[in-house]
Order: sequence, then C-alpha cells, then structure tokens
Amino acid sequence: MSDDETRRRYPCDDFVPAPTLRAWRGVSVDAPPATVWQWVAQIRLAPYSYDWIDNLGRRSPQRLVGLPEPVVGESFTTAGGRRRGRILAVQPGHHLTAGIMGAVLSYVLVPDAGDGTRLLLKVVMRTNPVIALGGCLGDLVMARRQLLNLKRLSEQDADR
Repeated sequence: MSDDETRRRYPCDDFVPAPTLRAWRGVSVDAPPATVWQWVAQIRLAPYSYDWIDNLGRRSPQRLVGLPEPVVGESFTTAGGRRRGRILAVQPGHHLTAGIMGAVLSYVLVPDAGDGTRLLLKVVMRTNPVIALGGCLGDLVMARRQLLNLKRLSEQDADR
C-alpha cells in the first residue's frame, strides 16, 4: 500500500469514527475496473478467501453468475450457507462498503495505468486493543487470500 492509499478517505471511515483497528490491503489487478467490480459484487455469494475456513469447505464460485448490482441493506456475503453482514454503502463500479462481525470494510476500485485496477480494502473497527491486534492479524491472512483470489478470477476473465 502506498502512503496515498492509506491517507485517502474510504467510505468505511464514515461509519466508525475513531477506530481502534485500521487495516489496509491492496492488490494490482491486470483487468479493467468493470471486470474487477463484477467479482467484488459477487462476494455476496461467498467469502473468496480460504473456503475450508470461511465457507465450511464449500468452494466459492469460480465463474460470474450475473448478479444484479448490490444495494444498501442486503446481505454482504454468504459463508457456510448462512448470510452474513450488511451492505452499508455502495457506488457500483467504485466501492462496496459493508459491516460484518463488528467491523466495517470498504472495497475501493481505482483505475490504474493502462487498463488495470488497484483493488483496495480498508477495515475499521472500534474495540479493545487486544482484540484489535488479533483482528488485524486474522485480517492480514484472510483478506490477503480474498484479494488474491479476486485478482486471479478478474485476470482470467479479462484474458477471455
């Protein structure tokens, strides 16, 4: 993550003033924002991280299913066959912000040089410092896998 990426304002910042946990992640994707967005929006179907942990062994869909655009108030994701979290804010093609398990997270798509995309994720939470540290470490592992999976799937679609 660049300094500019960590200093920028994310939609999740509007939902958690003075968070005790702030975690940023980002990945460069060799696919246009419109392609990456479809995969971000499809998080509503599955977590796209480590399926054996987050999804009780059910594999996250590896093909786009043509979902309608996400809307505020609907479930954020499905894990282990159960709907989890809520979408709090969305600007199709630009960002998806949701709350889950006490955290608020924003996925932000930034057009990159050429036809690529920077997929940024910020997670904020207000909790005690010990839980914040544990949450940050867990987020590092799970969010990294999720972003890498979204990158891989987006790039596969862009190559078609």
